[in-house]
Amino acid sequence: MQPPMGSERRTPPGRPVSAFVPGAAVPPPPFAAGGPFAPPPRQGVPPPQSGAAAPAFGAAPPAAMGGGFRGPPPSQGPYGAGTLPHGPFASAPPPQGSFTSAPPSQGPFASAPPSQSPFTSPPPSQGPFAAGPPPTGPFAATPAPFRPPPSSLAQPQSPTGGALPAPPTYARPPPPLQSQGYYPGAPPANPQYPMSRPAFQQPMQNMPPPPMGPATTFGNQAAYPSAGPPVGGTLQSLVEDFQSLSLSSTPGSLDPGVDVKGLPRPLDGDEEPVKLMEAYPLNCHPRYFRLTTHAIPASQSLVSRWHLPLGAVVHPLAESPDGDEVPVINFGSAGVIRCRRCRTYINPYATFADAGRKWRCNLCALLNDVPGEYFCGLDASGRRYDTDQRPELSKGTVEFVAPTEYMVRPPMPPSYFFIIDVSVSAVQSGLLESSLSQPQMMVVTDLDDVFLPLPDDLLVNLVDSRHVVESFLDSLPNMFHDNVNVESALGPALKAAFMVMSQIGGKLLVFQSTLPSLGIGRLRLRGDDVRAYGTDKEHTLRVPEDSFYKQMAAEFTKYQIAVDIFSFSDKYSDIASLGSLAKYTGGQVYHYASFQAPTHGDKLKLELSRDLTRETAWESVMRIRCGKEYYAFMWYLLIVSSTPIRYTSSSGERRIRVHTAAAPVVTDLSEMYRQADTGAIVSLLGRIAIENSLSDKLDSVRQQLQLKLVKSLKEYRNLYVVQHRIGGRLIFPESLRFLPLYILAICKSLALRGGYADVSLDERCAAGFCMMILPVKRLLNFIYPSLYRVDEVLTMEPNKVDDISLKRLPLTFQCLDTGGLYLLDDGFTFLVWLGRMLPPELVNNILGVSLANFPDLSKIVLRECDNELSRNFMKILKSLREKDPSYHQLCRVVRQGEQPREGYLLLSNLVEDQMAGTSSYVDWIQQIHRQTQS
Repeated sequence: MQPPMGSERRTPPGRPVSAFVPGAAVPPPPFAAGGPFAPPPRQGVPPPQSGAAAPAFGAAPPAAMGGGFRGPPPSQGPYGAGTLPHGPFASAPPPQGSFTSAPPSQGPFASAPPSQSPFTSPPPSQGPFAAGPPPTGPFAATPAPFRPPPSSLAQPQSPTGGALPAPPTYARPPPPLQSQGYYPGAPPANPQYPMSRPAFQQPMQNMPPPPMGPATTFGNQAAYPSAGPPVGGTLQSLVEDFQSLSLSSTPGSLDPGVDVKGLPRPLDGDEEPVKLMEAYPLNCHPRYFRLTTHAIPASQSLVSRWHLPLGAVVHPLAESPDGDEVPVINFGSAGVIRCRRCRTYINPYATFADAGRKWRCNLCALLNDVPGEYFCGLDASGRRYDTDQRPELSKGTVEFVAPTEYMVRPPMPPSYFFIIDVSVSAVQSGLLESSLSQPQMMVVTDLDDVFLPLPDDLLVNLVDSRHVVESFLDSLPNMFHDNVNVESALGPALKAAFMVMSQIGGKLLVFQSTLPSLGIGRLRLRGDDVRAYGTDKEHTLRVPEDSFYKQMAAEFTKYQIAVDIFSFSDKYSDIASLGSLAKYTGGQVYHYASFQAPTHGDKLKLELSRDLTRETAWESVMRIRCGKEYYAFMWYLLIVSSTPIRYTSSSGERRIRVHTAAAPVVTDLSEMYRQADTGAIVSLLGRIAIENSLSDKLDSVRQQLQLKLVKSLKEYRNLYVVQHRIGGRLIFPESLRFLPLYILAICKSLALRGGYADVSLDERCAAGFCMMILPVKRLLNFIYPSLYRVDEVLTMEPNKVDDISLKRLPLTFQCLDTGGLYLLDDGFTFLVWLGRMLPPELVNNILGVSLANFPDLSKIVLRECDNELSRNFMKILKSLREKDPSYHQLCRVVRQGEQPREGYLLLSNLVEDQMAGTSSYVDWIQQIHRQTQS
């Protein structure tokens, strides 16, 4: 029975895509020798003799033990002896890595001289690598030169018993063969493909070319834009990527022999998969759609051995990289072109057939008719002549203008509704100060049966009534200046807002400064109970106490209303309950602990301004589509995912933004490790851990993170250490060299670290809500902040300060000098650390006050002073804020030795140091190493 060809479904993060097991064999491919569409033979290549079997690729069997090294093709075949074919039947390059790998003792690799790079591995006592001197650095890797194997290797047989058919041939002469293939995993000895797969009538446009070398080019454009070399490069470069970390101790000593300076540290920040963008130029930018590994497992057994999240981080409305605008396409009368079976939108991986009159869906392989208005002829390779002029066929991210049939109702104008807490705590904190001609105030006294006195007049047009809104904002502080009521009725206010907004949707902004205590949705002061920590009831502190807020979130979502929470309380305000409104409606939580207008006013103003003015998707619905089965064509296996989001822009135009990404399907676990994306993995691990903390103890969640890391490194170690002594070395892939440090940082983050005495419950919950929505780059900077020394930069000339690139430092107290000025940036807060021996003149110029006359640094607000040092310092802060304006970093100042502020502001962010019962980076690595060896 034929499996389903495609589906439309919602895919939770981390959930693996189901794999399809191939079925019966198929006849030779349509363009192969003997196929129904076999082209004329190439020049200089004699046709095969009548009755003779078509020449086939030779595939060496896997190495006897261990790691994915396979021999090159035999001397018999269409390309002669001594060459390496280009394609999936080529020899499989070894996977790359960075915690060391040892190649198998048998195979085509001879002994190698010691590497000249600092990444060298210890020589094995026996095997293909010759013995050499021990490495001198903490990392080690030894490259292995390539040698051809004996020519007596057996050739693979087809499912019908004969040799496999020759690769498709073309009229043009083949270019020189490269020593690398697109996919390093070799196919099984008897590959089978489903009989139910329809035969392709044309070469697939924009797919990788057949295994015969680089694609023909058209001007500056490749005939097959998605074709490219494997991300890891050649076989030689793959071997050089195997790395390890020496953790051996000095004989007779318990001190670890670890060079702390040599530990892997992400001092360059997030590393976006640039090589993947070069290899797959038709994919959308990783900022929109980022896979945890760009090698999709072909079977469930590979998924079970992966041990890390298999999924993607999707931010469909992220800001365009480099400021490029997303192309907007209007098909006009032709309508949006979609597959009539699986409803996939036209994209760069779709192919065209029948002289351009039909196009084949890349997810379900259905042939669809091309509308007459969209018709264009094809060139000799099956590529449309207008591909380069069609963004939907040449770019991974596009927007379509939605026609009227895609609308349930006309686009609604953007609407903002404000709920403002006017209790005495809000008045005293300065929250109501000038943040709407004098409006009429209506009071609803029945909190249990809320009704609207004037349901049609509570929303006004800002253009017509701007002066009314501004006047109300100006008069708001005086309206409640004498209010002494400490109670808050947030639940009834939410009900009233829902009645007003349910007709048109929009964004609801809630400003809350005290615990809701009246009417429906009132919460009790449960607080942070120390007795609950370490018990089965611990997680109940971090979940909503009253189901009212989750039920309201479901109602808001049904009517396309998003809720943003602004919390200002200096006491317990139950962010766990209030934050669920934002979590389930696509909103955000802004938490200002102990809010005071002089200190936090600028931060609130700028973040609220951005929240109101940034590009917003109204009435949005998003789906993720991917094929249920992995299908093959010309020996290339790809899986393509399409992520469309329908929304109304702020200008009132209904649009459909589509992100498309393709990834190869592999049968080799080592290739999954080589193509792993640490940033995406850490992002999903953090989200999963925070979600698990809502049903489990914090200590158990941290142990689960550590267990995932140990299992993944142990699985990788088992691939390559069968016959080699690597005793005191921790093996890890190059792509995951920062993963141990990032997992340690997650365990020490605000959301997951410590227990009752370490972080307040509201701060912990607010940090968890933020981590759930942060993009990869901001999340990594939040859990592993940037530390800079700036006093050396401040004395430079002003024109040089603008061009200076600050150097990040490891997050350890050993990097702090008592005579230095340091800046810690986690994306939400700037922390200025003043060394004890810092010259007083420099401090006075930057702060604008003398420390002797202003001992309480918690009340200092940094402003630009009339001196060069202050101007240079403010330039540095401004440049860091401009990198990502999503949040405005609040600036705090702390002196060395000032306790307890220094402890919870700075020392708690030094991830690599040991504190409060947590492990240091060195101890963590040694602990992971011992567990991977057990």
